[in-house]
Amino acid sequence: MAGTTTTVVRERHTINPLDRPWGHWLQTAFLIAIGLLTLMPLLWVISTSFRTLRDSFTVPPVWIHFDFDFSNYQSVFDTIPFLNMLKNSFYYAGGAVIGGAVTSALAGYAFARLQFRGRGVLFWVVLSTMMVPGQMTIIPVYILMGVKYLNLVNTIWSLIVPSVFTAFGIFLLRQYFRQIPGDYEESALIDGANQWQIFRSIYLPLAAPGIAILSILTFNSRWNDYFTPLVFINSQHAMPITMGLVELQGEWSTGSIAVVFAGIVLSVIPVIVVYIFGQRYLLEGLMMGGIKG
Repeated sequence: MAGTTTTVVRERHTINPLDRPWGHWLQTAFLIAIGLLTLMPLLWVISTSFRTLRDSFTVPPVWIHFDFDFSNYQSVFDTIPFLNMLKNSFYYAGGAVIGGAVTSALAGYAFARLQFRGRGVLFWVVLSTMMVPGQMTIIPVYILMGVKYLNLVNTIWSLIVPSVFTAFGIFLLRQYFRQIPGDYEESALIDGANQWQIFRSIYLPLAAPGIAILSILTFNSRWNDYFTPLVFINSQHAMPITMGLVELQGEWSTGSIAVVFAGIVLSVIPVIVVYIFGQRYLLEGLMMGGIKG
């Protein structure tokens, strides 16, 4: 008896948008309103960056201004060494991202998978540093970076080195390494792999979403950091873009607000680009990264 193949075709059940309950539309309208409120400051900054100084303070305010003035963007490059400051910010944020990912991955793996005496106590000591405000440690770090010890003050390295070691990064990656099944490690040990090979070839690729999250958060944090450069950097050649934006205000804040906003627009472009290219990894990491105790 020849076998017969039965094909079952399921009819797609489509829902007419007009048939959706009122609660759905109210929820959608509420979320759209919240989204617009969130975007309003950014839209105002972009709009003002194309205005003259006089048009920046019109009453009532004009959101859409059709007489675009691009001279504000030229004034940014004329007032400060914008490209050099942008380069310093890339060095600062990039160095913190690379260094933080390396140290956090190594320490996180050690706390998650290796067995050694005092592991739990040492991990809690690391976590306790998260409760200490940076303003309390800035003076000891400044002394360490000073002429007496490392002699890194007024260089970009004085910003990168303190950012390499982060308790949050160690905690985050430790959680990722802990949720990876130990069967991989047991199989690798049977095949003769050592701990470094297991870490490099098995656990590190599987923890890529966590490393991506840490890298994006570190980049945004270091890119927008103003307090640390204010303490360690005095010369203009080593200043990041956050200090340059303050210089656009002029002495006694007499500069044009439109020029300042133009500088802000230019400075946030790299952050937007990083988010566009990294949002897939960020969402993937958030979905995979349910933090376990």
